[in-house]
Amino acid sequence: MSALNPPAGRVSGGVPPASGGRAAFQAPEVSSGSWTESLRTRLVHVVPEGEALPDRQPVYVSSWIYVFGVLTMAALAVVIATGGVLAVGGAAWWHTSGLGHFVNSLHLWSVELFFAFMVIHLWGKFWMAAWRGGRAMTWVTGVVAFLGSIGTAFTGYLSQSNFDSQWISVEAKDGLNSVGIGAWFNVLNPGQMLLWHVVLLPAVIGVLVVLHVILVRRHGVVPPLDAERA
Repeated sequence: MSALNPPAGRVSGGVPPASGGRAAFQAPEVSSGSWTESLRTRLVHVVPEGEALPDRQPVYVSSWIYVFGVLTMAALAVVIATGGVLAVGGAAWWHTSGLGHFVNSLHLWSVELFFAFMVIHLWGKFWMAAWRGGRAMTWVTGVVAFLGSIGTAFTGYLSQSNFDSQWISVEAKDGLNSVGIGAWFNVLNPGQMLLWHVVLLPAVIGVLVVLHVILVRRHGVVPPLDAERA
């Protein structure tokens, strides 16, 4: 018998032949108890399988109002990248370097675009009542991320190490002292403000953005109001 022609009823490798276009034999799923299986199970429970990076979206997502969330994240990526470059050279090198002026300008304008896109995204979702369909936490994480971004931008202005930052901090200290937080949020301490700007607040914003995106992928993008009525 030729080795190229296996016996009837069998195929190479000892696997029974396919029947009806589907495999007649499938190995039973046995739990291995490994951490990879446990993590995969948790991820599937957090985000349904196939929804983490979908290649299809409902037709209403083709509207421009759905674009500003992605634009906000793109601007945030540029903010983080340019901020990282600025941090490499120290706290003030961009004042005396041509490259530093360029990167600092990119950082500034990416922040401006970040807030512009985020405000449009926020108001667009507000008028769409984006908390519908169990999406309340999606809305809350977005709003808290917006408020945290304001604090991050404020500490960024205080970290410029120039007269502008000095003037802003002196003007802000009385207002912060009046509400009782000046004792631990000292805007006249440039080192503290710099660390808040480059470490603490970006970490908080990063966690909120990741959580926000996970919730969007879990519940899907909110449909327009007229789509639900239809």
